[in-house]
Amino acid sequence: MKDIERPELSWDEWDELKDPRPEENDFDAVVASAMTRRAFMGRVLAMGSGAAVMGTGLLNTTSAQAQASNRFAFTPIPIATDFTIHVPEGYSWAPVAKWGDPLFSDAPAFDPKSGVTKDGQARAFGENTDGMELFNVNGHEIIAVNHEYANTSQNLPLTEGEVTSADDVTLLQNAQGVAVFEVAETDGVWDIVVDSPYNRRITHTTPMAIQGPAAGHDLLKTEADPDGVLALGTMNNCGAGKTPWGTYLTCEENFNGYFGSTDEGFERSGEFARYGIGLEGRYAYEKFDARFDISKNPNEPNRFGYIVEIDPADPTSTPVKRTALGRFKHENAATAVAPDGRVVVYLGDDERGEYLYKFVSRDVYVPGGDTSTLLDHGQLYAAKFNDDGRGEWLALTPEATGMADEAEIAILTRLAASAVGATTMDRPEWVAVNPVAAEAYCALTNNRNRAVKANAGGDETPVNGPNPRAENNYGQIVRWYPESDDHAAVDFTWDLYVMAGNPTVHDDAYAGSDNVNEGNLFNSPDGMMFDSAGMLWIQTDGDDSNEDGFAGMGNNQMLVGDPVTGEIQRFMTGPNGSEVTGITWSSDRRTAFVGIQHPSAPFPDGDGSLARSTIVAIKRDDNAIIG
Repeated sequence: MKDIERPELSWDEWDELKDPRPEENDFDAVVASAMTRRAFMGRVLAMGSGAAVMGTGLLNTTSAQAQASNRFAFTPIPIATDFTIHVPEGYSWAPVAKWGDPLFSDAPAFDPKSGVTKDGQARAFGENTDGMELFNVNGHEIIAVNHEYANTSQNLPLTEGEVTSADDVTLLQNAQGVAVFEVAETDGVWDIVVDSPYNRRITHTTPMAIQGPAAGHDLLKTEADPDGVLALGTMNNCGAGKTPWGTYLTCEENFNGYFGSTDEGFERSGEFARYGIGLEGRYAYEKFDARFDISKNPNEPNRFGYIVEIDPADPTSTPVKRTALGRFKHENAATAVAPDGRVVVYLGDDERGEYLYKFVSRDVYVPGGDTSTLLDHGQLYAAKFNDDGRGEWLALTPEATGMADEAEIAILTRLAASAVGATTMDRPEWVAVNPVAAEAYCALTNNRNRAVKANAGGDETPVNGPNPRAENNYGQIVRWYPESDDHAAVDFTWDLYVMAGNPTVHDDAYAGSDNVNEGNLFNSPDGMMFDSAGMLWIQTDGDDSNEDGFAGMGNNQMLVGDPVTGEIQRFMTGPNGSEVTGITWSSDRRTAFVGIQHPSAPFPDGDGSLARSTIVAIKRDDNAIIG
């Protein structure tokens, strides 16, 4: 049935359709070395300290799982392939905010057939909910949440998904960005507090300050902003982060797809090619809004691809693009405070064969002190993983990269990481920092191009330590331990917490690690977050066909992992067609808020209604702490 199919290509599929990589295979030798489970494990053990390299997740899980049962406060659930949500016995879920729900009383109600109006959308909950955080502001529970992208078939149903006018563009621009809104619980039910003074929509046209090394650079100057210090809008906001001082970090990911050219003869630069900026935008913005026409405004794309800091406590504040944290397809921003008080931000670039980064502030964080420029000065690094289980963070300096200055590195960060020889990764998505141990995790969601194609910059992508499988359709989670328990340190050791796979289909490396079994099969780990007890919540965004190599995996899901033992159990399944993405907790930890992105109809309103991305609240029936 047409109405239960996912109508749009994923962003990486769209990128490669519009900007295909060369069809070359220079890595046959390393592909062959990774094709059997026995050979793979043999290489691990031959490194000299198998447990240290691959972690308890791969080698020591079985004996430890019996000791871990009391760490899971639920009975794991089976897969599902239907069009609703499932949670364990003793837990319940309910919608909190759905695409089109008014944040203000002057917004029109959502129409189940036609959706929302362009003006109403600017005053309502947006589309494709993604990363989010909850903030307690003077006793008020405030959620800041990303609205990553538009599904035109859903958002423009009257034109069957075709963008036909400037009004259509405005509607799409208003459906995306960020929402900040208050929620409150009454008799166990969470709802939006309509007209709360904290409520706010941030869209593709909201003014943003540009700060850090790239501010005022010639590459950021436009006719509308000749000083290069004030951008309009934030877009393709994917994962998120939370600073120690209580602000929200939203991450601009696939910004390249919003730009195009009305001049078919326009020749794009090599820098544009590296960032996937082409002549045809995904939403035809360039046809109706000249700001997105690269033949008329070639510097406009350079003003996107950053981390944006938003103060949820002050709805009048101007969001700030923090250019010191680099420009690439930001997935999320995970923060930690080093022992000396400097702030560390881990950052993934979500594209096949791109890099993992971290930023270390120059200045120290002082609670209650001025933080307005704390993320504007510091050192940006890219990760180098060695196959012996050690690694280092390579400083992206003018001397190391051969680039002119910090501003150029901030704007063309991918080129800087390539120049220093960082490790190409299998789509580094969310990073999560363990609050009870000095370790961090990154979800490497998948990479069908591993050992098949170079990345967009021509960097080879051979099988390597943290990315050990060619044509990797399952993904893995890499974990690292900073030297001396200091997240600001240059050196680290690493292992793999889990390699997703299917042992019911494969008997080689594609079966996955030893902590993957018939009862917890999954693919494409994406979102991750630690709870207060140090348990890792893992969300997936992968193949939900439940066929062939993905048989037994069902719909996308949310699992919980124990970092101590490696054990992983399934907690939740999402509706068919959806990605489970974004998780945060109420201040009392008795409610988990979870995002459902791009579900297939009829979720959540029933037959005949448009599918609606939704934040749901999950609670224990006994109202005990959930995370």
